Amino acid sequence: MSSETTQTGRLPTLVRGLDVTVTAAAVVFWAIVLAWAYTQTWSTVRYGTVFVGGIMTVYALNETREAVEAGDWIDGAVLIPSSLVLITASAYFALNFEQVYLLRQGFALEHEYMLARLIIISLLYLTWREFGNLFLGLVVGVMIYAIFGDAVPGVLGHAGMSELTLLQATVTDLYGFYGQLTQLTASWIAPFLLYAGLLFAYGAFDLILRVAIVAANYIKSGVAQTAVLSSAVIGSINGSYTANAAMTGSFTIPTMQESGMAGHRAAGIEAVASTSGQVLPPVMGASAFVMASYLGVPYVNIIVAGLVPAAILVASIGIAVHYTALSDASSQEMEFSEFFDETLSTEQKVFEAFRFGIPFGILIYLLGIAQFTVMTSALYTVVAMVLTGILMPTVQRLVDSDETTPGQEFVSQVKDTIHGFRRGAIILAPIAIILVVISGVVNIFGTTGVPAKIALLLINLSGGVLLFAVLLGMAVAILMGVGMPTVAAYVIVAILIVPTFVADFGIPEITAHYTVFYAAILAGITPPVATAAVVAAGIAEANFWRTCGAAIKIAAPLFVLPVSFVYNPAMVSMSLGLSTVVVGSLVLLGAITIIYGLNYPFRMKPGRTIGLRALLTALGVFVMVYPNNVVKLGGIAVFVGIFLAEKVMVRGLELPFKRGAGQ
Repeated sequence: MSSETTQTGRLPTLVRGLDVTVTAAAVVFWAIVLAWAYTQTWSTVRYGTVFVGGIMTVYALNETREAVEAGDWIDGAVLIPSSLVLITASAYFALNFEQVYLLRQGFALEHEYMLARLIIISLLYLTWREFGNLFLGLVVGVMIYAIFGDAVPGVLGHAGMSELTLLQATVTDLYGFYGQLTQLTASWIAPFLLYAGLLFAYGAFDLILRVAIVAANYIKSGVAQTAVLSSAVIGSINGSYTANAAMTGSFTIPTMQESGMAGHRAAGIEAVASTSGQVLPPVMGASAFVMASYLGVPYVNIIVAGLVPAAILVASIGIAVHYTALSDASSQEMEFSEFFDETLSTEQKVFEAFRFGIPFGILIYLLGIAQFTVMTSALYTVVAMVLTGILMPTVQRLVDSDETTPGQEFVSQVKDTIHGFRRGAIILAPIAIILVVISGVVNIFGTTGVPAKIALLLINLSGGVLLFAVLLGMAVAILMGVGMPTVAAYVIVAILIVPTFVADFGIPEITAHYTVFYAAILAGITPPVATAAVVAAGIAEANFWRTCGAAIKIAAPLFVLPVSFVYNPAMVSMSLGLSTVVVGSLVLLGAITIIYGLNYPFRMKPGRTIGLRALLTALGVFVMVYPNNVVKLGGIAVFVGIFLAEKVMVRGLELPFKRGAGQ
């Protein structure tokens, strides 16, 4: 036997061994997370260091497995040392926590400084590996700015940092990479991503697709609406519009194309769905937890504040997708047999409803009614999901006459649970990496006083005009959001922009946070980068610019909503009242005006169509933004008049009162 054959035979064995090790590491990692959530015997700072080591272990093993499987030995050779540095550092800081965190604040031992240098290099490599050159350049640029700030002229200049001060700010004082954002990820975000992993493993998203296929039979734009529903729901939990476009787009885009839809429109719909899903309660791409922490309010208040904006977004996008599907003249039919071999019986549907409904009901009750902490609510939700996930199918086998015995079903569901633990850790790993890095960047910003300098710059550039300041803030948010997970983009703009909006322009805190949050996700569909559109266009084999154009037409109100929040602060309220509903309804009608203007298939000459589209778009923007409700109603009345006139004059329809007059 040749050495090449022996090497080929060893490779699958090595991959299988790594595969098993990844699963075991994920199970141990989640056992630590859940045990801490239950006991909380360590401080959050100490637990944060352990958390980083644990998730890096899973990440290193899984990525090494993928590198070996792909034959990329160089990547594996660099990846393992980088991750080992972070794992070793976590163990060191956890074991020497009192000395490092309590006794040596502001200085460190020489070997700790050397370890800090290795940590920075390792994190920069992992950041580049996961998020590419653009975000790596941002992080490196911030560090260079921190050290050489004394060479920067004008308002953005500062005294500069020594190398040791930078190492302290990012690593050794445990306020940087192991700081508040990392601790928040470990205690709040991680358990919810475990819940997401379990939902994937138990088939919750297959259930969503089943429901969507059935619903598609009753809606003309059924296939496209199915894509929006599945992508938005999964995207809300996934936390990355780019990753979500790749994951859900792999089946939604081909399905839309098979129904006859043009590739660029199918890609545009998927890009919009993945992007808009990031703002959907209750998870909001994990940003809801960070926002609650920054504002110091209960998590449920953040969810309540996001309900009306999310409803406006979902309704307007649904209408836009409907018009897009109709104008494309696609069949919009889905064959159930193409996705699933068999339908669910009524009994099975009841079991599935209880299986997934009980944990979700517990989550809503604990957060919204009992007012438990986010971490405790997530812990009990995960436990409930494991219990119902394993026991409900086992009980179902006792009721059904099936070839599978209850014992076999129990073993199968335990395996699915373990797979869910693994899936949750793999989903969490890249988000944890970037949030660890962002935590360090935020601490550097705080040390150099950048937020205050950005505030001065923003005021100077805007001339103190609120509208200009908001538009500039949105531009910064879009720029910072390029290629990043939603929560990471939100954190940066919340640090840089929100204080200025609140202190210098008098915008309410919750409104300011939602303004930059909604603006940050626009990076997913805003050219020339538009990472969600890039991925979706690649799957559809469509032109990137046409995909961006289709996405912007569908999601146009999303570009107006951040400005609308500022001028209509009642929309974003932590206590739903009549004024919130009224203003939200009027803004929704403005959004529909924009959608109708941009997406409705008018039957007129091109020149008239372009003029009407421009008029309706401008009218919709005015209705969404202008703060006076009476004026909004006037604008809506104009839209209704145009809507009816188009139906009567172009399509030859008679108005009801006109028919009555002639009888």
